[in-house]
Amino acid sequence: MTAQYFDRDLSWLSFNERVLQEAGSSAVPVAERVKFLSIFSSNLDEFYRVRMPALMGAATRQDKSITGETHLAEAQKTIQRQQEYFGEILKEQILPGLKEHHVHVLYNEPVPLEILKEVEAYFFSSVAGFLEIVSLTNGAAGYFSENNKLYQVVLVEAASGGDETMLITIPSDRMSRFFSVEHNGVLYILFIDDIIRLMLPKIFRGKLVKGAYNIKITRDAELDLEEDIATELSENIEEKIALRERGYATRFLYEPGIPLRILYLLTDALQVTTANIVAGGKYHNLKDLAELPINHPSLNYPKWPACVNAFVKTDSLFDAILEKDRIVHTPYQSYNAILRFFNEAAIDQSVAEVYVTMYRIASDSKIAHALITAARNGKKVVVFVELKARFDEANNIRWAKQMKAAGIKIIYSIPYLKVHAKVALVKKQVNDRMVYLGLLSTGNLNETTAKFYTDHILLTARQEILAELEMLFIFLGQQRKPADQNELDFKHLLVAQFNLQPAFYALIDQEISHAKAGRPAKLTIKLNNLEEKRMINKLYEAAQAGVNIHLIVRSICCLKPGQPGISENIVITRIVDRYLEHGRVFIFHNDGQEQIYLGSADWMNRNIYSRIEVCFPVLDEDIRAEIKRIIALQVADNVQAVYISESLKNVPVRGDESPVRSQQRIYELLASQ
Repeated sequence: MTAQYFDRDLSWLSFNERVLQEAGSSAVPVAERVKFLSIFSSNLDEFYRVRMPALMGAATRQDKSITGETHLAEAQKTIQRQQEYFGEILKEQILPGLKEHHVHVLYNEPVPLEILKEVEAYFFSSVAGFLEIVSLTNGAAGYFSENNKLYQVVLVEAASGGDETMLITIPSDRMSRFFSVEHNGVLYILFIDDIIRLMLPKIFRGKLVKGAYNIKITRDAELDLEEDIATELSENIEEKIALRERGYATRFLYEPGIPLRILYLLTDALQVTTANIVAGGKYHNLKDLAELPINHPSLNYPKWPACVNAFVKTDSLFDAILEKDRIVHTPYQSYNAILRFFNEAAIDQSVAEVYVTMYRIASDSKIAHALITAARNGKKVVVFVELKARFDEANNIRWAKQMKAAGIKIIYSIPYLKVHAKVALVKKQVNDRMVYLGLLSTGNLNETTAKFYTDHILLTARQEILAELEMLFIFLGQQRKPADQNELDFKHLLVAQFNLQPAFYALIDQEISHAKAGRPAKLTIKLNNLEEKRMINKLYEAAQAGVNIHLIVRSICCLKPGQPGISENIVITRIVDRYLEHGRVFIFHNDGQEQIYLGSADWMNRNIYSRIEVCFPVLDEDIRAEIKRIIALQVADNVQAVYISESLKNVPVRGDESPVRSQQRIYELLASQ
């Protein structure tokens, strides 16, 4: 039997369906369910910007090698079904649930007379000044509609007696999407879309308003960089960012009921005739639901205050790291330990040098501020800034310029290669010798995302590992691709472009050897995405040899379980809960002598072939035991985990065992320490 694989895009949509299931779960507090609707909507927008262009291109080429037409049609059908379920959840469950708590979100219903004066006053004081009004009837053909911006198409009666088609911006990018007002104990929340619609007679005074319809256009997000040109890559990227917002349209979303002749006029005038023309609901960009001004304790999850690691309470964090390896599990544990690592480096007079890779920098990064302080305090600071981190390019460029102005040596992106590693190295004078302290993480050095991304951050002074990290930083300073994978000799770290894929092959082969010798053989691997076929084939080979494999894959998973004779020994689960699962963990059981790695690398084509990634061994026995306990809880999860079935369905994990909700149990475990 020939091995089969799930399509990556359909698999991604399966993950977004799991997010939608959480929005539809009565076990989730109502305000949290709203957030899951927002995440679903945001994910779908990104899908249309990033993946839909590839699907459309494959269908246009009739590229049967990736079944372009079939997958495009199936993706569109899946999205339509999911959006219908989205509307059902919102209108039949969530909005009534909010009303029970005296929160009335006005969704496709008239504005109550008792709050009309406050609404009108808000329009003239806050909204009206942001409205741009363009006539599409009188020579405005070719007007450029911006990516994911909201517009209202208004039909008004012209002086000649015919209709005039007007386009009004909905300024949700300039102000909150919602206006709230309390009256008689009820909190009313209105979309500004509806406030504008309500005020149309005052905008078009003396004219008859015959109809109003909301639209949105989504555009391709590809930057199309010229990475081999002589000009500074940062300048090239800045130019391309501006052009990206003018990328070709992949989706034209319109409110049902719009006259067909007006729809034709719009697609022609806005130059979106090649986009997917999709009938949506009355409201678009429902990722904005995350902004709903709901602050009611009973509607949200109980707070889980971040635990403070005991080693952070010592006089010197660096001394604590020199004593033994330390680890931080965000967001269960406070990110302050990581901030302190950089803050201590900035002021410790015995610290001479600091090296960091930064992929997605926080908008007001405390880490970047600490690095600037370190440079101003006379330390050598070298920062590799990845300028090609999608949707974070402008922010990363802004910070790179600020750090460079402060005296930091900035290393920019490598042509045709992204640096996705999340590592830092500090050189410190201790008793007349230079010692290294390091930080190796599964997630970005970003204190904002650390509040809701589950990651593992190792702090270590193991000189043999950090000497290899220094070797990597020296290579990054050359801003080039490696000549071949043997150029650098890593014995402890697994680094993509060098030894990462061969090392993982060898570790899987080791389990295959154990299985063939009749010894217990087992793999437990946690990833965000699993797509690369050679790695998948290696897992198929291991399963056929008798290795028991449990995969925890949050999002894209192209490995198909349950194939007779191929993948019957593989179980795949997916966990969606209050935090976003993000850490990558690799446990090779090795006949009871486990080899455990953490790291930044998913098993995708881009991670293995087009990025610098770093995975690192966990050698401290206490930390190894802690990682094993955390992963054991996730393997045992029978509340928030689902199986990914052989038909790509999210199948609930059911059993007679006591309920295990892994995120809650992990928090309790770490809090008890």
